[in-house]
Amino acid sequence: MTAGHPIPAEPWAYTPRFVRAVSVALEMHAAQLRKGTTIPYASHLLGTCSIALDYGANEDQAIAAVLHDAIEDVHYAPGARETVAAFGSEVLRLVLACTDAHEESKPPWPPRKEAYIAHLAHADAAVLLVSASDKLHNARSIVADLRRHGPSMFGRFNPDSDPIW
Repeated sequence: MTAGHPIPAEPWAYTPRFVRAVSVALEMHAAQLRKGTTIPYASHLLGTCSIALDYGANEDQAIAAVLHDAIEDVHYAPGARETVAAFGSEVLRLVLACTDAHEESKPPWPPRKEAYIAHLAHADAAVLLVSASDKLHNARSIVADLRRHGPSMFGRFNPDSDPIW
């Protein structure tokens, strides 16, 4: 372990399982765009995974990073949960821990986000790695959009709706 980050002892290699997870994530989100943009949602999934890998993610954590929105943002959530579970119990645990809504009809945005933030206070390092990677990619995307479009870009976010960052 280096500076508190879970760095694998051996150089990390892409296994067929990881490649399959990336493929599945891209298929699950194929029709989605980033909210209010023409950017494919795949950008967020791959960006989140890239950040997690940059900070020492092992294979389960990298797979969870690329699948982190599968249960929350794919319209066939029961099937999505089964798909994530097929990658193993640790991947499912991480994705569930990074999911703020486990049902198709999501609770209102403010209490849902508050509950998610409160749960992070008790989360382990693996959950925090995947969650922080997601949030960092979202923040970078917002900054890029702000530079491109100015403050008007915030109009696409409505806490009363269900924002997809």
